[in-house]
Amino acid sequence: MTSAEDRAGGPHGPRPSRHRAHPTDRYGSNTELYATPGLVEGVEYALRCCHRCAPDEQPGCATGTTRTAVLAPHGGGIEVGTSELCLAVAGYHPATLEPSTDGKGLHHYWMFEGLLGSGNAALHVTSVNCDDPWAESICGGVRHAVALHGCTTRQAGEPAGTAAVVIGGLDARLRDLLRRELAKVDITVARRVNRAIDGTSPRNICNRTASRAGAQLELTTPLREAMFGTNTWAGRKHTTRPLFWDFVSATRTALALHADAGRP
Repeated sequence: MTSAEDRAGGPHGPRPSRHRAHPTDRYGSNTELYATPGLVEGVEYALRCCHRCAPDEQPGCATGTTRTAVLAPHGGGIEVGTSELCLAVAGYHPATLEPSTDGKGLHHYWMFEGLLGSGNAALHVTSVNCDDPWAESICGGVRHAVALHGCTTRQAGEPAGTAAVVIGGLDARLRDLLRRELAKVDITVARRVNRAIDGTSPRNICNRTASRAGAQLELTTPLREAMFGTNTWAGRKHTTRPLFWDFVSATRTALALHADAGRP
């Protein structure tokens, strides 16, 4: 787990923004957002990440190694529910942070979270403009990544009220595995993919891995709402429903199968 001081500058130190803001965003990059007066880490936003070490990098580290990263670029109050999903898919209970014992591994994770009482959408930085140093370092050091996002049913091309997920990204095999495993737990996969949320840009943070490919999961609002008994910042992590864990288990299974297939 990185410290707040480490995260502030990241592994390579602060850099000037090099991106133009997306038409619906206020900030052109994480760097620009972090440098904005009046936005304070721990108050208006939070950064959480875990970079698991390999034994040969740090002999005293017993956490093991992973080839996979799990991301929530718009967690907290921005795309509600993605923080809790990020932790659980990485292998940590969202309320206790207890590691999973399902045998499917523990993964690196990174998330940016909006902490405002309202209006968190103003903190959204589109994934192609994500330049958080820890996010880039973690993704660049793994072969596989999955990013968790929230979308509307309209963006997913589904009727109002539909609980569905859009599967995107450049990793075709991981997309296929996710589609198969989610179908096994009766989670609807959107039939059409909106180019605006298909995650196929090479600049998308989920694709900036060593394999230059990753997966992006966009969950509709009804799907995310159905995962929690109390859909509030304080309540979600303590009131996860079976649907939440079905989604997590299916995603973790797909990641484990994908990683196993790539081992020498």
